[in-house]
Amino acid sequence: MLVALNKPFGVLCQFTDDAGRRTLADVVPHKGVYAAGRLDHDSEGLLLLTDDGKLQHRLADPKHKQPKTYVVQVEGVPTEDALHRLRRGVTLNDGPTLPAGVEAIDTPDWLWPRDPPVRFRKTVPDAWLRIVLREGRNRQVRRMTAAVGLPTLRLIREAVGDYRLDGLAPGAVRIIDPTRQTER
Repeated sequence: MLVALNKPFGVLCQFTDDAGRRTLADVVPHKGVYAAGRLDHDSEGLLLLTDDGKLQHRLADPKHKQPKTYVVQVEGVPTEDALHRLRRGVTLNDGPTLPAGVEAIDTPDWLWPRDPPVRFRKTVPDAWLRIVLREGRNRQVRRMTAAVGLPTLRLIREAVGDYRLDGLAPGAVRIIDPTRQTER
């Protein structure tokens, strides 16, 4: 079984938490599935879960270089130099990143309101980027945008390989099966 989840902001990518925070158990009705990759507590969007260990490995292991596509709201206005640095790869404290696909985009028209809302500052502009990575370091997108002077305000994963959010509402799941598509 392969399940697509639009992970809401504030949900941990695990099924239990001793501190009582919201987890996947609160939003995923299917038992026996495990996340193929992770999204931070403060990130949103597509998370794939499966009961197939080989598929989980293929989707999550960086050596398979599955492209992961993110839409990212950043603080500030991206310069051509900042975009070029992200495309070329930036050096983080754990070494240089691989080159990334990066483009400035308009605010996505499919965007849902975040709860709680992103902070708004009248004197500081923001912008949206689409970033495609083929590696998956801890908080990599946030660290990359910060390295070029564009702190991340909101991060939404819209695709992993060929799998996409495709209108899936926050907190909703879709069973991905060639013979059946369902949503909750």
